[in-house]
Amino acid sequence: MALAIFDLDNTLLAGDSDHAWGEFLVAKGIVNSDEFKAKNDEFYQQYQQGGLDIDAYLRFALSPLSKYNSDELAGMHAAFMAEYIAPLRLPKADALLQQHRDAGDFVMIITATNSFVTRPIAHALGVKTLLASEGEIIDGRYTGNPSGIPCFQSGKVTRLQNWLTETDHSLEGSYFYSDSHNDLPLLKVVDNPIAVDPDDTLKANAIEAGWPVISLRD
Repeated sequence: MALAIFDLDNTLLAGDSDHAWGEFLVAKGIVNSDEFKAKNDEFYQQYQQGGLDIDAYLRFALSPLSKYNSDELAGMHAAFMAEYIAPLRLPKADALLQQHRDAGDFVMIITATNSFVTRPIAHALGVKTLLASEGEIIDGRYTGNPSGIPCFQSGKVTRLQNWLTETDHSLEGSYFYSDSHNDLPLLKVVDNPIAVDPDDTLKANAIEAGWPVISLRD
C-alpha cells in the first residue's frame, strides 16, 4: 500500500480555500471588509511569492474563529462549503483520488491551510486522513493562536515524518501531488513527485528534475 499524498488548494481544488474563506468572511460582513480583504490579499500574494510569514498568517486567519462557538462556526462553514467550495470542485481530482483508492493506495491530504477550513473539505472529497495547520482550542473555543508545527514548506515534511512514526506507513512508493513551489521540500522526499497545474517556479523545477506535470483542470 503506497501513500498517495495530495496538497489541497489549487491542486484538488480550482482555487485556494484559505483565501476563499477570507472572502466569505468579508462577503458576510463577519469581518471589517476593507481592512481584512486587503490583508487577506497581501498574505496570499506572499504565499504565491514564497515569502509567507506562516505564524503571522495563521494568527490573522484564526482570529475571527475565536469570536464564535462551535455551533456558530459549523453553520458558517456549511454556507462556505455550498457557496465557495462546491464551485471549486474538480471532476478530474475526484477521479484521481478514486484511481489511487482502486489501486489500494492510502490517500491523504497535507495542507498549510488550517484544519477548521479544510477538514470538512477533505471529508467531502472522501479523504479521512488530513494533516493541516492547527489552531489552539481551549474549553471548546478557538483562541486565535496557532498550535504545533505549521504544515507549511519544510513543516509539511516534519509533520508527515511525525505521522509516519505514529503509523505503520512508509514513503516507499509514495506519491505527492502539488501545484506550489512552497511544497518543494516534500516533493523532493517522495518517490513519485507530481506537479499539478503548477506555478511557474514549480513547473521549472519539475521539468528540470523530470517530474510529471499534469492538469486536473483541462
